[in-house]
Amino acid sequence: MAGGKETTRQKMINIMYLVLLAMLALNVSDTILNAFKNINDSLDAAKSNVSASLDQKFSAFQNTELKNKPERAKPLWDKAQMAKKYADDLNKEVQRLKDVFLQRGDGLDPETGDFVLRDNMDIAQAVMINQKEGEKLKAKINDTRAKLIALLDPKDRANVSFTLDALDPKKPVNGKKSWEDINFGEGTPLTAANTILTKIQADLHNAEAEVVTKIFGELNPTQMTLDKFKAVAVPSGSYVIQGQPYKAEVFLTASDSKSNPEISVGGSALSVKDGVGTYTGGTGSVGSFTWKGTIRVKQANGEVQTYETQPITYQVAKPSATVASTNLNVIYAGIPNPFSISAPGFPLESIKASISGGSMSGGSGKFMINVPGSMIGNQVTISVSANNAGKNLSLGNTVFRVKPVPNPVAKFAGKMGGVISGNVMARESQVSAVLDNFEFDIKARVTKFNVTVVRPRQDAQVYYCQGDNFNAQAKAALSNLPFKSVVYIDNIVAQMPDGRTPTLNSMVFTVQ
Repeated sequence: MAGGKETTRQKMINIMYLVLLAMLALNVSDTILNAFKNINDSLDAAKSNVSASLDQKFSAFQNTELKNKPERAKPLWDKAQMAKKYADDLNKEVQRLKDVFLQRGDGLDPETGDFVLRDNMDIAQAVMINQKEGEKLKAKINDTRAKLIALLDPKDRANVSFTLDALDPKKPVNGKKSWEDINFGEGTPLTAANTILTKIQADLHNAEAEVVTKIFGELNPTQMTLDKFKAVAVPSGSYVIQGQPYKAEVFLTASDSKSNPEISVGGSALSVKDGVGTYTGGTGSVGSFTWKGTIRVKQANGEVQTYETQPITYQVAKPSATVASTNLNVIYAGIPNPFSISAPGFPLESIKASISGGSMSGGSGKFMINVPGSMIGNQVTISVSANNAGKNLSLGNTVFRVKPVPNPVAKFAGKMGGVISGNVMARESQVSAVLDNFEFDIKARVTKFNVTVVRPRQDAQVYYCQGDNFNAQAKAALSNLPFKSVVYIDNIVAQMPDGRTPTLNSMVFTVQ
C-alpha cells in the first residue's frame, strides 16, 4: 500500500482491501470475490471522475492563460503535457496487464460482470511473478513517480500527497518481502489482482491531477512582470483660462506587456494590448460626460480582484466659430428673447449669466431674457461667469441695445385694400394686426378702429368699433353693399407686447 496523504474514501478502500486479503487466507467465498468486484468498480468510477476533471483543467488553461499569456503559459503547458505523457505511458502498461488478466480469465461472466475465473489463484502469480511482469510494473511505477515529481518546482516536490508508488516492505508480510509478491503472489485471486491494477490507475490519475494543478499554479495570475515603462503627464484639464494656473501630474507608469487583464468601462470590455486597454469615448452628443475604468485581475486562489480608476470627465462641444455684428446686438422689449451661452472648456451647467436691466432665467447654456418697454432706446449688459475649481470666474460682458417690436400692418380678409367682393365683405368681420417677416412669433391685437361706408349717391356712414371685430351696426351696413360702394377702415389702434398702442395703416376697399 502507498504512503502519503489520502482521502477518507481512499483510506476506507485500503482498509477493506487489507481485510479482504486477510479473509482470503481462510476462505475465498463469492461474498469476498463480490467485495473485490465492488471495490474495483468504485475505483473505476473515481478515476473516471478525476480524468474528467483533469480534462476540464487542461481545457480551461488552454482557453484562458495559454491564449492570453502565451509567453509565460507555454512553458508550463509543455510541462503539463509531459506529465500527461508519463501518466499515459504507465496507464497503457497497466491496461495491458488487465487485458492479459481478462484473456486468461476466460473473459467476463455476464451474471457477475467479473472474470469467469475470478477465483483462480494461479493466473496472477503466473503473469506477475513467474513472468516478472510485477517486477517490471514496480519499476515503471517508481520511475513515473520520480518523473512526475521532477516536473514540479523544487519548493513543491517535498509536499506531494499522491500515493503512486511501489515500495518493498521494510519487514516481510506473511513471509513475502517484495511489493509484487505481496500484491500478486501466491494465494491472490484473479479479481483481487485486477483490483490492485485498477487502484494503481486511480492513484496514477490522482498523481497526474496533483502535478498538473501545481504546474498550472506556477502561473500566478496576480504576479505581474513590470517590463514596460512610460513617462506620463496628466493635465488637470484640457482648457486653461487666462489668469488661471496650468497644472499637470508627471509620473512614471509601469505595465506588464505579457499580461492582458480584463479592462472595461461602463460594463463594456476594452481591447487590451501589452497590458494596456484603450477607451474611446462617445462624442455623438454635446455635453459633459464622466467615465470610470474597471480592471479585473484573477488572484492565485481563483478570486478576482477589482480595481477602479478615478472618475474622469470630458466635455463635448459643437465645432463652431463666433461671428457677431456689433450693430445688431439687440434685445426686443416686451417679449421673451432666447439666448444660448457657452464657453469652451466649461461644462454648460457651470455657466451663469445675469443682465443689468430686465430679467434672465434658465441655465445649462439655455437662457430667456425679458426687458420691459420702459427700457426701449437704452442699453443692457449681459455678464457671463463660470465655476472653475470651486471659484467663480468672470468670462466677460456683452452690451445689447433694447429695441421695440416693429409695428404690425393692418389687414382685412388678408388684404390691405383694393377691390373686394361684396360677399367677402359681408362674410368677414375681423381686422387683424400682422407682423410680417419678423423673427419672433409675436401676436399684436387690434383694440379699436373706425368703419366708413359710402354707397353710390348716398351720404357716408361712420361706425366706431371696439376690439378687432365689426360691431352689429357695422356688420349690418356691410351685409348688402351695392356695386361700386367704398369702405374705409382707419384709426386702427393695436396693443403691442411692450405696452405701446400704435395707430396702424388705413385701408380702402371698393366693392365689385
